[in-house]
Amino acid sequence: MRFARRGDLDGGRTAVRQKSAARPRLYVLDALRLVAALMVVAFHYTALKGGWGRSPKEVFPDLEIVTRYGWTGVEVFFLISGFVICMSTWGRTLGDFVVSRVTRIYPAYWVAIFLTAGVVALWPQVRTVKNWDVVLTNLTMLQQGMGVWDVDGVYWTLFAELKFYVLFAVVVATGVTYRKCVLFCGVWTVAAVTAPSVDNEMLSLWAMPLFAPYFIAGIAFYLIHRFKPTALLWGIVIMSLLLALHSVPKRVHDNAEGVIPTWPATLIVFIAFGLMALISTGAFDRVQWRWLATAGALTYPLYLLHQYIGMTIIYALRERVTSGWLVSGLMVVMLGAAYVMHRCVERPLGKRLRNALQKGMEEMRRHSVAPEPAGAARKPVTSALPLMKDARRYEPEPDRVGAAAQSSDGA
Repeated sequence: MRFARRGDLDGGRTAVRQKSAARPRLYVLDALRLVAALMVVAFHYTALKGGWGRSPKEVFPDLEIVTRYGWTGVEVFFLISGFVICMSTWGRTLGDFVVSRVTRIYPAYWVAIFLTAGVVALWPQVRTVKNWDVVLTNLTMLQQGMGVWDVDGVYWTLFAELKFYVLFAVVVATGVTYRKCVLFCGVWTVAAVTAPSVDNEMLSLWAMPLFAPYFIAGIAFYLIHRFKPTALLWGIVIMSLLLALHSVPKRVHDNAEGVIPTWPATLIVFIAFGLMALISTGAFDRVQWRWLATAGALTYPLYLLHQYIGMTIIYALRERVTSGWLVSGLMVVMLGAAYVMHRCVERPLGKRLRNALQKGMEEMRRHSVAPEPAGAARKPVTSALPLMKDARRYEPEPDRVGAAAQSSDGA
């Protein structure tokens, strides 16, 4: 550990002990993302009527009692997303942020839309395609804002992620600092707790009172990780935890058939916050299992592909294959499909899209230089701001989450 000259409580001028920038990769964060994704997958395959055509309690009488809370994986995605987005934007420009987010979330999403739409168009037993105009609108990822239904049920969380990106872009545009992140958390918390009591759809849309506490806590956890634990940061975390717990009963009601206990969902939220606290304070820094990075990379494509395609497969094979073997085998198949998506779509298409967008940003910067006053000595044109280098990605979700189902999920 080393000490920075001055930290950034005051935009980089007040004393704050800062840990070395050379930090080990947080492989446990990758593992947590994958666990969250599998929770959501299990929820869709074993706790929803879906392709079974009957109550999941009849199909999985014992398992459903546990997996019916798998939607909480979405909350875990949002918690991780706050951490990862804050981490990945430190020292970067707004253009870098836009390029990194677009190239991270769109390539796999575009392919997943056409795959899902094709499957449900050919076999419409679980879901059908209303019209192809809806499919094309989904390509923007803005369909919810336009009142257009999602091609796949999990996509609703992606719109929540996008709104978080837009909100945090205000911080990125002015330069990410310790003080600005804390101020952002405070302002967003006030907006989130105010939204339910005022009749303002715009405020409710952007404040996201059900999910804001998770994003905000994730940001505070990253500040703890980057700098050091303080009463201020722990206060933000605890406040966010209490607000998150307040929303748990509503989330349980929205995702369950009938009345079920809320305490298991509350416990999962507690555990998620506890794990993030351990991660942020370095408890798992010694865990350097590189295979977890690959496992974490499967989270986003798995999330995008699994729901309606998987339910359609369940419908086709439910009478031929034992339910337990069907779900187990399907999860393995979906993980394989996610790996193919990651290797053959996310990597190559993401790289090409990144190069194209970086050139566009460079061109915009070059032509955005203020004109010189008449008669002023001509100065050589300096290069535009350095382009972004690829940051290590943990997210998805959704950092994201997204990663994170983001159904009751939709990262």
